[in-house]
Amino acid sequence: MASFAYSAINAQGVELTGEVSAPDVAGAREQLRLKGLLAESLREVSGDSEEHGGLGRGQKVKSKSLQVFSRQFATMIEAGLNVVGSLVILEQQTDDVALAAVVKQLRSDVEGGLLLSEAMAKHPRVFTRLYVSMVEAGEAAGILDIVLDRVAFQIEKQEAIRRRIKSAMVYPTMVLTFATLVLIGMLMFLVPIFEGIFKSLNGQLPTLTLYVVGASHALKNHPYVLLFIPLGLWSFFRWKRTERGRQLWDTFKLKLPLKVGDTVRKVTMARFSRTLSTLVAAGVDIIKALEITGQTAGNWVVEEALAGVRTKVHEGVPIAQPLLENDVFPPMVSQMVKIGEETGELEKMLTKIADFYEEEVDAAVSSLTSIIEPLMMIGVGIMVGIILISMYLPMFKMLHLVSNSG
Repeated sequence: MASFAYSAINAQGVELTGEVSAPDVAGAREQLRLKGLLAESLREVSGDSEEHGGLGRGQKVKSKSLQVFSRQFATMIEAGLNVVGSLVILEQQTDDVALAAVVKQLRSDVEGGLLLSEAMAKHPRVFTRLYVSMVEAGEAAGILDIVLDRVAFQIEKQEAIRRRIKSAMVYPTMVLTFATLVLIGMLMFLVPIFEGIFKSLNGQLPTLTLYVVGASHALKNHPYVLLFIPLGLWSFFRWKRTERGRQLWDTFKLKLPLKVGDTVRKVTMARFSRTLSTLVAAGVDIIKALEITGQTAGNWVVEEALAGVRTKVHEGVPIAQPLLENDVFPPMVSQMVKIGEETGELEKMLTKIADFYEEEVDAAVSSLTSIIEPLMMIGVGIMVGIILISMYLPMFKMLHLVSNSG
C-alpha cells in the first residue's frame, strides 16, 4: 500500500486536500470516488526519503523532540531572532538526529525563498497538516511565536493522553503475556508428565483431562502453531491500516463494553476540542479548521461526522446545529459550542471542553484499570485452574487404579 496526497472537490464544490492509502493511483481515485470526492490531483508520497519528510527508512522524529523544538523556536522568534537564525541554532542544539536533518532542510528551503509553512509542508511525516496550517496562519497574522507556542502545548496535551492510555495498557499486556507463556509451558512440559503417570495405571481419563491432553499433543506435535499468535497480530494491525479495516475497527471501539467505548469517545472528544480550539485561536478559516480537525481526530466515525458538520457550516449553518443532530457528539459539547458561537468565545469554550474531557479521560482510565485488573487475575486463575483440575481429577481415582493394577 502506498500513500497518495490528493486535491479533490466534493459535491458542494469545496476543495479538500489530504492523504489516502491505496495500492495504486487508480485505487486511490476509486477510494475518493466512494467518498463522494472528485480527484483533481494525486501524488504518491511513499517512495523515497524526500517524500517521507526527509527521513530514511525506520527514522522517526519523537513527539517530545518536536514539542521542545516548537517551544524553543517560539522563544527565539519572540526574542527577535529571524526564522533562519533560529533554525541554525535549533539544528545545532537538538539531540534528535532525525529532527536535526529535517531542520537543516527547513533552513535550506527558507534561505532559498520558501515560507516556513511551505518548507514544513514538504515534510508530512514530521509536520502534520495541523502544524503546517497553524504556522501558515501565524505567518499571515504576524504571530508566529504565539502559534508555535500553541503547537507545542497541543503536542504536550496529546502526548499526555497517549501516555495515560499506554500506562493503563501496561498491566493487562504483561498479565496476558505471562498467562500465555504459563499456558504454553504447562501444556508442553507439565501435562506430559501427568499423562505418563496416567498411562502407566491404565485408567480411563475424565473428559476434561482428555481435552487438556489433546491440546498438549497438538502443541507438542505441531509447535509451529505458536507462529499463529504473532502472525495473527501482524494481520490484525495490517487490516486495521486499510480503509475498510479502520472504519470497522473505529466503529467497534466506540461500542466496546466495560466503559472501554466510553473512554475511547472521551479521548476522541478531548482531541477534537483541543485541535479545533488551537486552530481557531491561530486564525485558521473555520472550514479548513474543521477539515483538519476531522483528519486528526483519530477515529473514522468522528471524521465522517465532522465532514458532515463542515458541509453544513459551508452552507451557512452554525457549527452547533449539526453537532446537536449527531449522536457521536455528547450534548455538553454541542451546547458549549453553541454558547461559544453566540458569545463570540468559541475558542474559550472549546478549550474548556478539552480540559473537561482530559480530566474525564484520567478518571475513566483509572476506573477502567480498576475493572480490568481483577478481571485479568480471575481469567488467569480460571485458565491455570482448569489445567490443574484436569490433571488432579484422575488422582481421585488413583487408589482405585492402583488396586486394580495390583
